[in-house]
Order: sequence, then structure tokens, then C-alpha cells
Amino acid sequence: MNEKANAASGMAVEDNCKLKFLELKKRTHRFIIFRIDGQQVVVEKLGSPQETYDDFTASLPADECRYAVFDFDFTTNENCQKSKIFFIACKVGIDLTAKWDLE
Repeated sequence: MNEKANAASGMAVEDNCKLKFLELKKRTHRFIIFRIDGQQVVVEKLGSPQETYDDFTASLPADECRYAVFDFDFTTNENCQKSKIFFIACKVGIDLTAKWDLE
């Protein structure tokens, strides 16, 4: 495992996080949920391409902070199929002090 700490936060990101994100861009996954494990960011869950936004939201814990990327498919007003990748940093109602608890 080759991890590098982010200079701003001191938080390491597990190599698997980048690998899974690149796979998501190739449409291998619908979403990735990340969590902080001690002093590093790790992949907690991968959503299959068939999973929906409802499946994604059901995978998030109600009372803990998570970070995620979601590959959202949609149709434009011109009837073109498009996809956008969203980064989701925190659910509404989560204690933001838990977001970067580095102790």
C-alpha cells in the first residue's frame, strides 16, 4: 500500500481509492463511498453499475460522515444521454466536527 499524506490535511489516501475512482470513470461502478479510518481515507463500499441513487443513499449511515462519488446518468432537454460524476462531502444533519476528527 503506497499512501501519501495530503499536505493540507495530513490525511493519507489509500491507493485503492484512486484505482476505484478510475474504474468508476470507466463505468465499472455507479458509486464509491469512502470513510476515514484513523489517519487515512479508505473505500468502504462500491455500487454496481445497476444500482440507483436510492441504493446509494440507503448505503450511507444515518449518523456518521462519509465521502462519496456518484456517477449520475440523465437525459438533456435535447434528448441526449449524459453522465456527470458528483463528489458528495457530507450528509445534511451530520455533526461536522466528526468530518475531520484526526485525534
